[in-house]
Amino acid sequence: MPDRYDYGIIGVGEIGAAIVTGLCEGVDDAPRILFSPRNAERAAALAARYPSVAVAPDNQSVASRCATVVLSIRPKDSRAILTGLTFRPDQAVISVLAGVPNEELEPLVAPARDIARAIPLPPVGRRAGVTPVHPGTTAARALFGRLGGASEVDDAAAFEAMSAATGTIAAHLRYLAAISGWLSDQGVAPEQAARYVRSIFANVGEDLADGRGDLDELASAHATPGGINERFSAMLDEAGVFATVSRSLQVIYNRLTGG
Repeated sequence: MPDRYDYGIIGVGEIGAAIVTGLCEGVDDAPRILFSPRNAERAAALAARYPSVAVAPDNQSVASRCATVVLSIRPKDSRAILTGLTFRPDQAVISVLAGVPNEELEPLVAPARDIARAIPLPPVGRRAGVTPVHPGTTAARALFGRLGGASEVDDAAAFEAMSAATGTIAAHLRYLAAISGWLSDQGVAPEQAARYVRSIFANVGEDLADGRGDLDELASAHATPGGINERFSAMLDEAGVFATVSRSLQVIYNRLTGG
């Protein structure tokens, strides 16, 4: 096991595993990565898959031996896990803990001062998507620049709002599942219905992926006047669906910020 590693990851959950996969899969010059022993089975599998990855005997080894430490633990466990660990003043720390501001994190990782927060999602494992970072430290931009791109967010409140927005993913998928379920109720075979719905929205996703156009403009482009898309959207609007989205996001935002 080398004395020094490029990245250390404390907490090997889904996001930690996705970060490692994105950094290493199909990469000739993959960085050296040291995992904490948490979730030993997943960590061991990744270490076996990628030669540049190793599993540390404890969390302190990660804090001691890595230039950049990524904190990928559950927010409620952060104090218990980080208290007692010794970080270095020349070290960079990147936290992916939702709802834990830098002000709360700073005393837990002192004397490290190079601290950033990030909101990576599972597609970083495919080096896809853009990850918000606050602030845009050199270490955060370098890491997520290798994983699809970093979006620097200067304002802490704006960063928390972007974090809240990630809470809409499951609801979006339930929306698609509801469409697929309705098709099945009309006699379409479930697998065919699901495949068709995926196809519809995958094609829409291509419009989103090219990064062009205002979202309202995209919605209007798909809503032919007097057509079924326009009518369906209007019915959801009349039912208060879109207003509920805004209210629900505010509730999530308040939870993250303690408001």
